[in-house]
Amino acid sequence: MTRHLLFLTGTRADFGKLEPLAAAARDAGHRVTFFVTGMHMMDRYGLTKLEVQRMPGIKVHEFLNQRPGDGQDVVLAKTVMGFSDYVTEHRPDLVVVHGDRIEALAGALVAATNYIASAHIEGGEVSGTIDEVFRHCNTKLATHHFVSSLQAARRVMALGEPESSIHIIGSPELDFHNGPSGVTLDAVRAHYGIPFADYGIAVFHPVTSEQATMGAQADAFFGTLAASGRNFVVIAPNNDPGSEAIFAALSRLPQDRFRLIPSMRFAHFSELMKNAACMVGNSSAGVREAPFLGVASLDVGTRQTNRAVAGSVFSCTAMDDAAIAGFLATQWGHRHAPDTGFGEGRAADRFAAVLGSDAFWAQGLQKAFQDLA
Repeated sequence: MTRHLLFLTGTRADFGKLEPLAAAARDAGHRVTFFVTGMHMMDRYGLTKLEVQRMPGIKVHEFLNQRPGDGQDVVLAKTVMGFSDYVTEHRPDLVVVHGDRIEALAGALVAATNYIASAHIEGGEVSGTIDEVFRHCNTKLATHHFVSSLQAARRVMALGEPESSIHIIGSPELDFHNGPSGVTLDAVRAHYGIPFADYGIAVFHPVTSEQATMGAQADAFFGTLAASGRNFVVIAPNNDPGSEAIFAALSRLPQDRFRLIPSMRFAHFSELMKNAACMVGNSSAGVREAPFLGVASLDVGTRQTNRAVAGSVFSCTAMDDAAIAGFLATQWGHRHAPDTGFGEGRAADRFAAVLGSDAFWAQGLQKAFQDLA
């Protein structure tokens, strides 16, 4: 039976996780729509709504949910209003949200209050910031859970969700990295104007609970990278509060050794990661995708605290210049055994298989807290 699946995406990162699942649902015969909002709509972050529009066989609805300077509560309120209007008119069979962003919280809230089934992707994980609070809220609001690991499944059950509603599929973005990217490194470098062949990747996002210190953290972190004499491709931070201070630090970097890119197409980013000497910063890619590819990564600060335990992942504070310098000296270009703690790159197939089950669609919408035995 054909169903209408409505995927909500607010960032380049969550689209990278949702796209493989949406493609699998589309190929299984379901109707797929993307509600596109958040960073996707902003020129400063690469206007990545264009990436969603390039996906064949789907429908796209765009909604501008913020202006520069809007607080997260304001963004939440605007997204709830816009998303509510859309689902009231189109009444999807399933709303699909990912992770811990404010847009996902809006989508899960709207689905719950309108008694529409919803699937939460990658719940049950820990990260140590307010993002974790949003993620657990989404778990409690959603009716179905597609998690990346057995450990995550256990945390979702600890939140009172029944085991029958939880499906372990792995991290969907690993599906992108599990095969050839389809582009060459030379093509990636030419497309994005990357002048060096030996490079690390740096991504440093704001931590909303540490806004007052984000400028100092960014200055210290990027200052140590600059002092190393190494070359880095820097992906711009997301639009959370505190990003302006990070952009200010980036503006002071030597442009001959730091190539700042607002956003990258996923195939290009995959090829760039596969050939990187290392990855540093606080992006989830450093604790999930880098270990899967065997790339050494340095997790900086609190944004991904306790999220990964792979042997290729190291950690320190942004102010620990000795630890950062030591990592670059010992791990630059060092390859590790691939880690499959977040899956083997088959999430989309498993997602489609669950959608093909009559039991999935028969599950009721009235939630009840399931006590652990």
